[in-house]
Amino acid sequence: MVAPPWFDVPPPAYGGVEAVVADLVDDLAARGHEVTLIGAGQDLTRASRFIPLWPEPPSERLGDPFPEVVHAALVAEVLDDLDADVVHDHTLAGPLLGRGRRVPTIITVHGPVNGEEGEYYRALGDSVRMVAISEMVAISEAQRAHAPGLSWAATVHNAIRPSTFPFRADKEEFVLFLGRMHPNKGAHLAIDAARAAGLPIVLAGKCSEQVELAYLEQEIKPRLGKDTELFGVADAAAKRDLLSRACAMLFPICWEEPFGLVLIEAMACGTPVVALRRGSVPEIIVNGVTGIICDAPSQLPEAVGQARRLDPAACRAHVAARFNTELMAARYEDAYRQVLADAALDHMVLDDAVLDSGAVSAMTGASRPSPDDKPLARQSPAPARVALLGRESVQVDPHHGLAQPPRHLGDDVGVVVEGGGLHDRGGPGGGVT
Repeated sequence: MVAPPWFDVPPPAYGGVEAVVADLVDDLAARGHEVTLIGAGQDLTRASRFIPLWPEPPSERLGDPFPEVVHAALVAEVLDDLDADVVHDHTLAGPLLGRGRRVPTIITVHGPVNGEEGEYYRALGDSVRMVAISEMVAISEAQRAHAPGLSWAATVHNAIRPSTFPFRADKEEFVLFLGRMHPNKGAHLAIDAARAAGLPIVLAGKCSEQVELAYLEQEIKPRLGKDTELFGVADAAAKRDLLSRACAMLFPICWEEPFGLVLIEAMACGTPVVALRRGSVPEIIVNGVTGIICDAPSQLPEAVGQARRLDPAACRAHVAARFNTELMAARYEDAYRQVLADAALDHMVLDDAVLDSGAVSAMTGASRPSPDDKPLARQSPAPARVALLGRESVQVDPHHGLAQPPRHLGDDVGVVVEGGGLHDRGGPGGGVT
């Protein structure tokens, strides 16, 4: 499991990717997997092994591309000597060094997949798949829809542990904005909406990169007043306190955000969300039940009032049922099994001589049939590549007409795939069928 270098896993405050990675590692470990975590800083998860490539995460350099490039090079060096079944990479630059890697690699795309990012992933998929398997995991169907031609392996929503978020039904008289001070996040729209709704607003979020500082000066500070509180970065405890007390959370994003982790964090606390219909919002919020989805910023003030009448318990139940870490880990397990099965099939090399009927005859001692001979019974289909992996379904070439479940393939099939190799389990025929 490869985490970005920017923060501890899990992070003390900001760091949604690192928070998701930490929960995924812990749940995979609880399900019996041996997980090696490669990251930075402290050993804080249940991973079997932690390899810190940075004694202290270079958090103050977030936005500078060089630390992530160095991190990718260091990760590649570690992976050269690591005995792993699958690599799961959550970084942006790391997959660039996957060329030549025999171990299947899954990439979770935590950012956009259009524009320059889309060009990057398209080029990456074509090059890496030539030598191994590089599969991409989407974190929402909305994200996947922006680049349907990419090598998507699955859609796995991010998740949280609802039990770690305090539920509170009685709310206080303020709304909350929780996110980066960035134009895409729409904090200025949140201030305008709260003021129009007659409620004070607390703004909590990171503001350290140049684009964030410029946005703060140009759009946020001119709007500050007695009804606005600029909280700054909220650590894990402060974030939970704010989310549980707010009567609603505003999420007026101005871009196609692939997944807003703060949405499920708010709802887990029983706090409904008022959001613009962008990105994955319609996948996460049940409109009229766990929040209100708006089509324009002008609708936000009225939506705040509507959201306050929603049932906090329904918000909590929605997250517990659909966005829990156990479900996330199970879906990643399915993705791992799929890429392992695909890798096994791709790495099988069938000897052309075996496919030649004359070679088969020579191996079995049978004579080559003449063109005039008529078969006494239904001919067996041509050899097909079959992979049995755990409880995976058998995968075969459909052109050979074999699409039966394993139990219908016959007693003479004794082939399994283990670690990408072909092994005969001693079927009655004594040979690989």
